[in-house]
Amino acid sequence: MASLSLRRARTIIRKTLDAGRAAELKPLSVIVLDAGGNIQAFEREDGASPGRFQIAHAKAYGSVMLGIAGTAQMQRAEGQAYFINAASGALGGQLIPVPGGVLVRDAKGNVVGAVGVTGDTSDNDAAAAKAGIDAVGLTAEI
Repeated sequence: MASLSLRRARTIIRKTLDAGRAAELKPLSVIVLDAGGNIQAFEREDGASPGRFQIAHAKAYGSVMLGIAGTAQMQRAEGQAYFINAASGALGGQLIPVPGGVLVRDAKGNVVGAVGVTGDTSDNDAAAAKAGIDAVGLTAEI
């Protein structure tokens, strides 16, 4: 099974930030968590607001803990707000159900972690994360 080593996590961050710069996005913050929700790496670009760590973490943490990417969480929140509210409470408030919380899967479809990106629109955050994940040969579920 593929894993999210520190080297791979740093590459995901670098490639995510590269994609953001290429698309002229606002300054991004990027976090990579392993399958257990542990932080592998984090970076915040110059000019990104300081609260972005918590937002990036909550996007990624909710994704990996629920096994549901941010886009699907948002759809679930629209249809079953009570579930997302309860899940957020169960996870200590560490859940932001919007795109930008991206599950990372290996070639067999196993969840090996999650990436959280924040700073631009949620859809742009997710697209940048996908570019970073694709760069290391893993599959992004946005």
